[in-house]
Amino acid sequence: MIKKEMIAMLLAGGQGSRLGVLTSSIAKPAVAFGGKYRIIDFPLSNCINSGVDTVGVLTQYQPLRLNTHIGIGIPWDLDRNIGGVSILPPYEKSTNAEWYTGTANAIYQNLKYMEYYNPEYVLILGGDHIYKMDYEVMLDFHKSNKADITIATLPVPMEEASRFGVVITDENKRILEFEEKPPKPRSNLASMGIYIFTWKVLRQALIDLSEQPGCDFGKHIIPYCHGNGNRVFAYEYNGYWKDVGTLQSYWESNMELIDIVPEFNLYEEFWKIYTKSDVIPPQYIAEDAVIERCIIGEGTEIYGKVYNSVIGAGVTIGKGAVVRDSIIMKNTEIGENTTVNKAIIAENCVIGFECELGVGEEAPNVKFPKIYTDGLVTIGEDSVVPNNVKIGKNTAISGGTTLDDYPSGILKSGESIIKAGDLK
Repeated sequence: MIKKEMIAMLLAGGQGSRLGVLTSSIAKPAVAFGGKYRIIDFPLSNCINSGVDTVGVLTQYQPLRLNTHIGIGIPWDLDRNIGGVSILPPYEKSTNAEWYTGTANAIYQNLKYMEYYNPEYVLILGGDHIYKMDYEVMLDFHKSNKADITIATLPVPMEEASRFGVVITDENKRILEFEEKPPKPRSNLASMGIYIFTWKVLRQALIDLSEQPGCDFGKHIIPYCHGNGNRVFAYEYNGYWKDVGTLQSYWESNMELIDIVPEFNLYEEFWKIYTKSDVIPPQYIAEDAVIERCIIGEGTEIYGKVYNSVIGAGVTIGKGAVVRDSIIMKNTEIGENTTVNKAIIAENCVIGFECELGVGEEAPNVKFPKIYTDGLVTIGEDSVVPNNVKIGKNTAISGGTTLDDYPSGILKSGESIIKAGDLK
């Protein structure tokens, strides 16, 4: 048996259904972010920057892109003989094949992986947040309080606290009570879904609650341990942290990267964000192209005008095209004389010539009013939009569309075109 002080278990199996067509064929942690990265790069980079060199990545929904991206962990210096990164999908046991049914159930199904390293502490992470955190500082806090469990918490505005699990602590930050999404919160310290467990405590709790359907950390494991008299503490984090679980928050956090002084800085020397980089040529900016306040990926060719946008690698923006306030992911083509306003366009899309995206008055999305909001146009990967069409706001497109899909050449605000095989 190998001894590691702390190993990390990174939960990356989520579908991310609130991201609509962006996640119809990839897991949320594999979605592109910031023109160059994928969401999972942030917790993985935090691990290596914090000296945590053994990471189990638990995958489930559409894992192919995630598995290919992580590979053997070379970009994060996690290609180790002992430790490193391991992909942990659900697997078939001798009696049955069992999907992960909750966050804690997923960890329970990988008990043998953790036992192999027999760590003193286990760090539990989500794979879908954008932030920089030194987990070593959190571990020091855990040790100094002789804690059994430490929960990373973040002060949130009181009016938003009902969306989170909140904790009530004493003056020493020991947790007295939990409230899961309380209608009238009595505290604004919200759980970030980041936990450090003393291994013995975690192992026992997972075994004790192994029969609990959909076993979850916030709902089951932590209340169970707290009720058993375990020492549970709140570690307060005050840096930038963004849950990019909705299209609006995903769009906002990308746009924040291009502020003059970004709140979340991708360029810091001492806390690098690592990612798998493809070997691609440099950018090409044409003589009459215009670019203002943008992040532009490598291998991108710009012949038109781009304002206040995040553009991924290998994108082509045609002559006469105008792109504003948008996120355009890898290897997408924007046709000549097309205008794009406040859109999220996924990887490998082709947008035709003379199109207008993001036009007209807003109207709620007819089929998915809670997903497609805030005036955004959202286009899923590998989609095709034909020439000469107009697309309204709060719209979604997925798949290879033709002119026949657009009555009078228009997709009105609040409408969607989802081709067979795509759920949202």
